[in-house]
Amino acid sequence: MEATSEDPATAAVRAANTAFYAAFEARDLDAMSDVWEHTDRVTCVHPGWPILAGWASVAASWFALFDGPQRLQFIVTDEQVHVEGTTAWVTCNENLIDAGGTQAVAATNVFVAADDRWRLVHHHGSPVVQQARARNS
Repeated sequence: MEATSEDPATAAVRAANTAFYAAFEARDLDAMSDVWEHTDRVTCVHPGWPILAGWASVAASWFALFDGPQRLQFIVTDEQVHVEGTTAWVTCNENLIDAGGTQAVAATNVFVAADDRWRLVHHHGSPVVQQARARNS
């Protein structure tokens, strides 16, 4: 069976998404800043937070999160990359490991191509509620 390789745009978006999570885990404000577009059109929804709009608000949220005591490790699963022209989105599951255990967050990251690179313009993370559900067939 022949292995298939990603097209360059998909690989570049995947790399940008990986850089986002690496900056988050490292609590590196410079690296996080480098991932994002610095405009008023950027938005971010952290789990349990209201919508943050504009780079100033989004940057302040990263500063607050990184300044706090909680350290997170991410295991990203089910990553799906979609590229349409100069816009791309990644859906994935963020499996967060911290001192309290593991929690799951469903995430969408939207990127735009600018200056020969992909910049994040929207991040949305929603907690996944674990519920036992009976299924009737």
